[in-house]
Amino acid sequence: MIARHSIRVTSLAYLTVILVAPVTLIFWRAFEHGWHPFWAAISSPFAVFALKLTLALVAVPLNTIFGVLCALAIVRHRIPGMGFVNAIVDLPMALSPVVVGLSLYLLYGRDGWFGGWLSDHGVKVLFAYPSMLLATTFVSLPFVVREVVPVLREIGTEQEEAAATLGSPAFTTFRRITLPAIRWAVAYGVVLTMARSLGEFGAVAMVGGNIAGQTQTLTLYVQASYDNGTQTGAYAASVLLAALAIVTLGLMTMVKPREEAHGDRGA
Repeated sequence: MIARHSIRVTSLAYLTVILVAPVTLIFWRAFEHGWHPFWAAISSPFAVFALKLTLALVAVPLNTIFGVLCALAIVRHRIPGMGFVNAIVDLPMALSPVVVGLSLYLLYGRDGWFGGWLSDHGVKVLFAYPSMLLATTFVSLPFVVREVVPVLREIGTEQEEAAATLGSPAFTTFRRITLPAIRWAVAYGVVLTMARSLGEFGAVAMVGGNIAGQTQTLTLYVQASYDNGTQTGAYAASVLLAALAIVTLGLMTMVKPREEAHGDRGA
């Protein structure tokens, strides 16, 4: 009994020091001087633009489509080279975002492989929205794939084969059989993708340039505000990011039990 209480107290103390105390301090500092300074900070033109750009860089549609197709290719189709694809999908999880940003810089910079040709044709990638979207898509790429692959393996192919035997087209089979079976896995992967995209800093800082009102996301806005001495703006933007994280956590809490329950029924 004593050991159980000791473990519980130690765990709560650790979480308090590591998680609760820093976040609580940010909220306290943001509202230290009242509501009006907080509102003035988050409603400034640069802060509003940073929030809009952060939400615009959430690479959910691209990675959802790719994630489902890639998972189907890995599990359902024995295409040569898919073993290598299955391994390399996890690369963004292991690779530093700064390295991702540097690689995109080398590809699309003026002296990069594609940068010269794109520049000659009037296409701007670096220090603009396209490079920031590419960076965000890269770092959030694996999540839908990794959620859908185990579910596809678990549900098997019996129903899909039965539908094909009865003459159902491939897309109809996917829409009426496969997609309903993996929908909660897809939803959970989408939430994880959204969470990763909202908090990205290193890669977008490398390729975006952190230009206020042009390529400055909310995470970059926090750093710039703090460095410039406008700490209220940094704290207020941090509260916005924390609020987005809480919303994302709530979505994860709602979706995960449904995914697990659906998996139990399938088993």
